Amino acid sequence: MPAIISVEGLTKRYGRGITAVDGVSFQVEEKTIFGFLGPNGAGKTTTINILCTLLSPTSGRALVNGYDCKTEPRMVRSSIGIVFQDTTLDKDLTAYENLVFHAYIYGVRRAQIKPRVEEALRFMGLFDRKDDLVKRFSGGMKRRLEVARGLIHRPRVLFLDEPTLGLDPQSRSHLWEAIVLLPREHGMTVFMTTHYMEEAEVCDRIAIIDGGRIIASGSPEELKRSMGGDVIFLKTTDNALAGRKLAAALGVQPAEKEGELFFEAPRADEQVPAVIRVLSDMVLSLRLQKPTLNDVFLKLTGRRIRLEDVQGGDTIKEEVRAYRRRH
Repeated sequence: MPAIISVEGLTKRYGRGITAVDGVSFQVEEKTIFGFLGPNGAGKTTTINILCTLLSPTSGRALVNGYDCKTEPRMVRSSIGIVFQDTTLDKDLTAYENLVFHAYIYGVRRAQIKPRVEEALRFMGLFDRKDDLVKRFSGGMKRRLEVARGLIHRPRVLFLDEPTLGLDPQSRSHLWEAIVLLPREHGMTVFMTTHYMEEAEVCDRIAIIDGGRIIASGSPEELKRSMGGDVIFLKTTDNALAGRKLAAALGVQPAEKEGELFFEAPRADEQVPAVIRVLSDMVLSLRLQKPTLNDVFLKLTGRRIRLEDVQGGDTIKEEVRAYRRRH
């Protein structure tokens, strides 16, 4: 597949020697879902702002739909749609009026406005509420309406910045039912950020940025395989002491997360008896887990992407499985 986004050696420096983005390079294939992940302050927002022509790079090059983000910003903007974290809808207009207003701003021909608006509303499951004021919409409905608005001018790339942040599990599920269909049914490339790692499972490819640099990229499965095996989690009466014992006896380097020690084990089923022998009655609980994107992120960055528990993960996982079955 051809690259719809091409980033080469992208660097952004600010005053006082601050380098927000440091020589970043990656490509996004056309008609795919691309996840751009990173902790706060990693350079994620700066990179996206450059791709959306809101910032100019210090050096390097970024192309979107073949247009240079620095020298051809108008052509880039005509090629993209953006759904921000915070709503930008006019709450005193109806859903239909919001989309018509957007169509006029983007120069959609008058004869095409009505069919495009109706098509977008039907696609996002909002046609029956088209004449309702947006201020009466739930958070999930507003989010779906913003995605519908992003479809009106037929962009080649749709940027989704934390599209489901703050939504309840059912609203998140409904939104993802539509998002995963965009590449196939609308020929659109989706470039998204998320703090919910379960959502990142739906991406065709992922790039993880930290400290202004891309530290890993690949499909979700490729990234999880890079962990090198299963993960053993255990709770003990004294995690600090247990960690030292495991390091001395088994040569592993356990880390701690939410009161549990964990470490990678290429042959976890064979290593469990050794763990029990070393720690004996210190073990309160033990479990095995296949690597997740959360584990990958923690290993690469030394921290979780979100501190609180992610709600609605099971719902999203079902949507991901359904998406993969359909494709």
